[in-house]
Amino acid sequence: MKLSYKISVFVLLAITSLSNIGCTDKLEEPELNNNFAGGTDFTKTADMQLSIVGVYEAFQSRGWEQPLLISVRGDDVNAGGLGDQQDFAETDKFTYNKDYWMYNSLWENTYVDIISAHTAMEQIARYQEFADENGVALGNQYIAEAKVLRGIMLFHISQVWGDVFIPESSNTDLLLDVTQVPTKAEVMQHISDQMDEAIPFLPNLRPNERTDLPGGVTKYTALAIKALANQEVKNYQAVADAAGQIISSGKFTLYPDYYEQFKIPGKLSDETILDLQYSDYNQGEGDRSGHLYAPYGPQNWTPEVAGAGSGWGFYEPSMKFIKFMLDRGETVRLETSVLFTDRGIAEIKTDPAYATLPGFITNTTRDGDVINDYPRALFASGKHYLPSNQLISGRTDYGSNKNYNVIRYAEILLVYAEALAQGATGTGMTADQAVNEVRARANMTPLSGITLDQVLDEKFAELSMEWGKRYYDMIRLGRFNELSYDGRTFSENNTFLPYPQSQVDQFPILGEINN
Repeated sequence: MKLSYKISVFVLLAITSLSNIGCTDKLEEPELNNNFAGGTDFTKTADMQLSIVGVYEAFQSRGWEQPLLISVRGDDVNAGGLGDQQDFAETDKFTYNKDYWMYNSLWENTYVDIISAHTAMEQIARYQEFADENGVALGNQYIAEAKVLRGIMLFHISQVWGDVFIPESSNTDLLLDVTQVPTKAEVMQHISDQMDEAIPFLPNLRPNERTDLPGGVTKYTALAIKALANQEVKNYQAVADAAGQIISSGKFTLYPDYYEQFKIPGKLSDETILDLQYSDYNQGEGDRSGHLYAPYGPQNWTPEVAGAGSGWGFYEPSMKFIKFMLDRGETVRLETSVLFTDRGIAEIKTDPAYATLPGFITNTTRDGDVINDYPRALFASGKHYLPSNQLISGRTDYGSNKNYNVIRYAEILLVYAEALAQGATGTGMTADQAVNEVRARANMTPLSGITLDQVLDEKFAELSMEWGKRYYDMIRLGRFNELSYDGRTFSENNTFLPYPQSQVDQFPILGEINN
């Protein structure tokens, strides 16, 4: 995340140098990982914070293609129409090209950032050698924060590829000696164990309660990642235990307005457990930290604020998702999740069952932005949309100043409810209560006697278009038929992406894995 104060040039240069080094280069010259520590005076223990700030900088530096690739394969979202990035569209249809640049970018750059977390942990340990008791304690907290950020990055990599490397230090030479790549189950157990190690040293706060690094990692971020890692391997009691601690803390509440949760008013709300944080620093020019949201935006719009930039149309809510939401009588969650074009609305109406649509389904958002027809897609993602009237004057990039949600409290409530529906025992809240808390914000009537199918439907409605959560749920539960839709054919062999060929060339052991 870009923090509220200006990061030192030292840290920015250090992270830039790391991000410009590929994994192959690191293996050839592993000492590059610690180059910027060579002239560091570790007796200046107050500088310890620079190391953890560097990890946050690395974590928030997601290339535009990375979350897109992680999330494009579910039945909630399509890649948009043909054009450039043909292999991205093919990936959405479960046809994979191991030479596609996005695959290597996601793998390589995420591992670069994982290695940077190890580098920072090693540096902090060196500062601790000269620190007083308070400094040692602070160093333990920073190391724990780095473990958590490393954990969520490793989690995403393993979701995409299954069996992946688990770096144990900044020395990437050690990866050349790996004789067996850890399985996905081993990776998830490792992440869970790492969160257990980190939790005792982390602040007992909501992320937005931190004043030193606002929005930074806390005990509850680690518990959330532990819950998600155990969900991947169906250890539902561990899921219920970790998620239950978050719920029982009483610290988190759902932001009351679902629509605004994904926009500026919802930044660092009491619902936030982990965000990629960005800022324009309340100024129309000069320094800014931002994610490239253009891939999610419509190619053609008439913004309420003239001059606001449009998008690329690479991320389209599926017709299946839209009809699912209409069938449920969803209002605010459908309006929030989907930007409609006139062409898209007309296409919905070709189905006689949807000839009459609710009045909120229009090509003009409640903020006055008009979504015009464009060739790549019928719809755009509303969750990645920032109304043009929320842009800071002088900023025109699509979505500028918008945070990128990674984990929300709403997900934890539903993860907990699913764990109970899968047979786990919970404390302090029932599955009905957890699901109905989410439904109440969406103006949906309460349910009783919640079933697994109802929880999964609620996750579909609440979490679609967010980090592929729907896809990975369907994979975990073997509901492959849900992923065969709109002409797509999914089989279990499509679960994981192939390892990038450039990585197989560097690590031949990857070529021996049938993932």
